[in-house]
Order: sequence, then structure tokens, then C-alpha cells
Amino acid sequence: MPNNNRSKIVTAGVERSPNRAMLRAVGFKDEDFDKPIIGVANGYSTITPCNLGLGKLADAVIDTAQKENLMPQVFGTITISDGISMGTPGMKYSLISREVIADSIETVCSGQQMDGLVAIGGCDKNMPGAMIAIARLNIPSIFVYGGTIKAGHLNGKDLTVVSAFEAVGEFAAGKIDEKQLADVERHACPGAGSCGGMYTANTMSSVIEAMGMSLPYSSTMAAEDDEKRQSAVDSAKALARAVENNLLPSNIMTRKAFENAIAIVMATGGSTNAVLHLLAIAHSAQIELTVDDFERIQKKVPVLCDLKPSGKYVATDLHKAGGIPRVMKMLLDAGLLHGDCMTITGKTVAENLVGPQAGRLPAEGVSESASVSRSDSDASETLAVRRDVIRPLDAPLYAEGHLAILRGNLATECAVAKVSGVKHRTITGPAKVYDSEEDAMKAIMLRRIEPGDIVVIRYEGPKGGPGMREMLAPTSAIIGLGLGDSVGLITDGRFSGGTYGMVVGHVAPEAAVGGNIALVRDGDMITIDADEKSLNVRLTEEELAARRSTWQPSKPWYKGGVISKYAALVSSASLGAVTDQPTPTKVEPAD
Repeated sequence: MPNNNRSKIVTAGVERSPNRAMLRAVGFKDEDFDKPIIGVANGYSTITPCNLGLGKLADAVIDTAQKENLMPQVFGTITISDGISMGTPGMKYSLISREVIADSIETVCSGQQMDGLVAIGGCDKNMPGAMIAIARLNIPSIFVYGGTIKAGHLNGKDLTVVSAFEAVGEFAAGKIDEKQLADVERHACPGAGSCGGMYTANTMSSVIEAMGMSLPYSSTMAAEDDEKRQSAVDSAKALARAVENNLLPSNIMTRKAFENAIAIVMATGGSTNAVLHLLAIAHSAQIELTVDDFERIQKKVPVLCDLKPSGKYVATDLHKAGGIPRVMKMLLDAGLLHGDCMTITGKTVAENLVGPQAGRLPAEGVSESASVSRSDSDASETLAVRRDVIRPLDAPLYAEGHLAILRGNLATECAVAKVSGVKHRTITGPAKVYDSEEDAMKAIMLRRIEPGDIVVIRYEGPKGGPGMREMLAPTSAIIGLGLGDSVGLITDGRFSGGTYGMVVGHVAPEAAVGGNIALVRDGDMITIDADEKSLNVRLTEEELAARRSTWQPSKPWYKGGVISKYAALVSSASLGAVTDQPTPTKVEPAD
């Protein structure tokens, strides 16, 4: 159904559009003006391997859309490579890029009055950025994921980009030499595709599939495999049907669909960033969603998938084991998923999971091109590995979800902890406080962090960074030094999807707006309790009030440009760090 809002004029009784002349210049013929115009938001870039293969997917979408009697119009959107910017000031722009992506897609599709949208993305912020725009636009839309990278290999071990960050800590601890460090770096990322574990990109692609806004099986395909291109073709066909039937994102992205997405995050052991991004997408979709919903679902849904960073396997292994549909079928059968949710296929979740397609193993039909990272020389052993990737419901990896929402006097709004792979779920220790990631990283590499310490990294929140950087470099260095089980870390910044250990992020209110994390001093005793879901510093309300009376907000890091605009507009992490709240939070100096 074409968009009826395009501006038109009537001359001599004949409907004419003054913009037709411009459209003729890009290839429109007389018969094309009555066809639905489809935006193809292409995130292709050579900046990052995540987006390296998107161009061929866009070409496949364009070719198929034309055959489906649509008029595809391609335009570019941006990406920031988190893996490249990690640990540098450039990481401040990563979360900002989510808003730029959303704004750019909305701007083009609204400005040109598109009738539908295919968004194609790869790196972490591409997915939530596109989904925020899709929710705002509410025109028939589908997301096409660029695909995951295949695992790197070295000395019989699988590698991912996180292996390179952890190797830095191992080198600092004297566990490996400089040659071994260089070998890990050379072998960690073998080709195109997004980071290979259940890190943020693969978490969000799985979320979008679970919500019904991308095709079944599409979220775990390898970027370099032929089935990824075929998935792009099938996505264009699905969008053509959605346009024909006026199937809108608002018909798909319901409250129940968001609950399904959260269930998949828990079952797959997904990234803490899913909390931030789902809150933001729900905000744009005008769906009421809070961190309490994550806590409620976390108590019901077990962790079924043994995936990196804390587990054994990578996304291509999950694909070989049956992908997200297999996990969804298990949850549906257990009453942990809403089967009546509509999807972009025009069928409900339950209908998509019926018959031979439901949760199939590759031997029963899934393309063998999505290679598992381990040797296939022993067929029986390989099948056992595939079944080990997704545990049965009666023998889960963890009985409850791995993302815990913590509250306490250090997080009066909330904080988010990822507790999978954590040996000690409660830790109390003295604070070692750093006002930037760089200061903390320097202390870690100089071996100033000791077992039992609680590292506090603050002024890295949405406003304070600005940009809420991910702390993969310090957390990986702590793991590499062998302190992952004995050191806690809290921050008002974020964590990479590759982070694990006793770490707590998204602390809100953040330091920059006067949250209590700003008042902590070296030596203060902090308790992180994943069982009690609490985060507290052992200070009385009187002492906190006394410290607050002398606290002053930091001077802004940046005076202009996009980063300054972002800092002025961005909301709390507890609300998804969105930039279109009616009343932005303001920093008020102390009296």
C-alpha cells in the first residue's frame, strides 16, 4: 500500500507530482510511480569487518525488490566499530552512533515519504539504531543482519576479538610473551562479520529475530556464507508481502514481543547492552517497558546456551545447533514465550515454529554452509557438540537468567550485572576509585589492583563520558591478570557484550548528575550481592549527605559538536539513554 502522504498537485484534472522530474533522473519510468517506494538503509562500510559484507546484501535486496514490483531507493547510514574504538576516546561516539543511525534512517524515510524499509546492519549499534527508527516510522519494515564472523583459530583453540583484549592482560601478567600476544591478534578475526560470541551484535540480532522483525534463522548465519545472501533475498520478498498487507511494526513490536526478546536474551546469555537497547526501542515504539520487566523474566527463564564470553561456543555453533528458532521452540513448549505474537513473515511465532522447520538441527535441513568452528571429522562427536551448545530445559547452564538488576544506595535507580560464569556471587571490598577508563586501565596494567578490591570507574555514563563507553579493556585485562574471580568492578559506563566476571554497569544515577557513585572515596567498603540484587557502599545517609554538600559537577569535556548535543539531551541509562525524552535531565551545581 503506497504512502498517501506524498505531496501532489492537480493540473488540468490530472494528478501530477512536482518531484517526478527528480525521480525520473534516478531511473523511474511512467509505470513506476504507482509502485511502493522502499528505502534500503545500507550500513556498508570498510571501517569494520562487521559491515564489510553489507554491500552485497543491499544489492540482493535491491534486485529482489525490483522483481517484486517495488521501487527500492538505497541510502547510506553510518557505523562505529566498537572493537576498534574500544579503550580510546573514540568509544565515546559508539552509543551516540545509535542515535545518529536512528535519526538518519528516520530523516530519509520521512523526508522522502517511503512506503517501506529494509534496514541492513552489522556492528553493535546498527541493530538498535535501525529498530528505533523502524519503531518511530511505523511503515512496513524488516531488518537484515550482516551476519556473524567465523571463529579464529590458534593452537587448537577458538578465538574471538575478546581473546585479543584478554591477551593484553595475560601479557602484562607474564603469562604469554610478545610473540604469543601478536599471534592472538593476528588470528582473532579471520574475515567479515560481527564479533563471534553472544556479544552485543549477535545478542541484538537474536533479539530482533525473537521480536519477529527479521526472518527465522537469520540472526546466527555467518556473514561469508551463501545462505546470508539468500536470507537477504527472502527478506525483500517478505517486505513486499508486508507492504501489500500493510503489516506495520506496531502490529509486531508489541509488549509481548518485547517480553519474548527479553526471554531470548536470558536463554542465550546475551549482552548487558540488551537492557539499554530494548528500553530505548520500546520508548520509540511507545511500549511501556522497565528494568523490572527484565528482573521478572530473569527469574523464570534459564540460561540454555553455552556461548562465549563466559561459555565455550560461538554464534556459528549455535546456528549449527538449530539457531534461535530451536531456543524459541524450547521456550514456547515450556510456556515461557508468547506464541501468538505476529511476525514479519505474516505468521505468528507459534506458526513459524510448527513442522519440520521448528528447531531443526542442521542434519535435518539447516544449511551446512554455516560451519561450526570445531572439526567435523568425527560425526558423532560433532553432533554431541551441537547438542551441548543448547542445553535441555531440565539441565540448563543456569537455572535463572544471567542479567541481574541491582539496586541500593549506589544505584537508587538501578544497575545491571551479568552473573554468568561468576564463581563468587557476593563480594565485599575496598573501593579503588577512578574518574575515567584511562586512569583505571593504567592502574590495572601497573598491577595496583589486588584480590578483593572493588574497582570503581565513574564519570563514564551517558552524560559524564559523554557517551557511556564500554569497559572491555579494563575488564579483559583483569581477566587476563587472573583476577576475574577475586576483583569486582562497578561503573556508570557500559560493558562490551564480551565482558564477564563480577562486574556491574549502567549504575544510575550516574556520577555526572550527582549519583552516589560520585561520592565514593578510596577505601570505602562496597558490597556487590548478585543473590540479594543489591549494590551498596557502607556509608550512612548522613555521611553521603555531607559529601554531597561539597560535590560539584565536572566541567563539560566538549564544548560543541554532536557529542555536546548528545550530553545535553541524553536521559539516564535506566531509561535507555534516549535523546528524545520530553524533559532532558539537567545537571545542577551544588549550593
